[in-house]
Amino acid sequence: MGNKNNTKKPKFKIDKIRRPVQFVLGITIYILLQAGIISLGMIVILGSFLGIIFGKVFCRWLCPIGIVMEVLLKAAPDEKARGMYQYHKLGCPIAWISGLLNRISLFTIRKNPLNKCINCNKCDEICYISNLNSSFSLYKEDHKNPADSYTCSRCYQCVEVCPVNYLEFKIRKF
Repeated sequence: MGNKNNTKKPKFKIDKIRRPVQFVLGITIYILLQAGIISLGMIVILGSFLGIIFGKVFCRWLCPIGIVMEVLLKAAPDEKARGMYQYHKLGCPIAWISGLLNRISLFTIRKNPLNKCINCNKCDEICYISNLNSSFSLYKEDHKNPADSYTCSRCYQCVEVCPVNYLEFKIRKF
């Protein structure tokens, strides 16, 4: 008899809404910035505020440049090339600030103590951080947690692919 908490429950597919949200909000931010309604400083403050609460969500949920990069990199021939998504952010102050806030953000990707990991490796296979750096893993205990890394931009694909709901996006336990 297995743990009944490990049964697969229907999940809300966050990636189904992330891209439309990113497109609408990213384009809105771009238009407001170009029209002079908001300033770059206001966007940095917004990104920082969101970073305190959610971590580095601005890049994958709001950034107009992020939209363009995702479209271009989606056509990339392999996963390693798609992992290059991170490198266009080297000059972005919002990415720096919100990335640093990943370790202390109110919400994080964490392990659900009620469910047991089955070591299927699906989370690490889809995580671009784990793919680029083998010292990170979402399920291996002796590895660093990618969700606390500067580069995690909260795409939540790791949470979605977990067949036993071992990973979840919840309030951080301090």
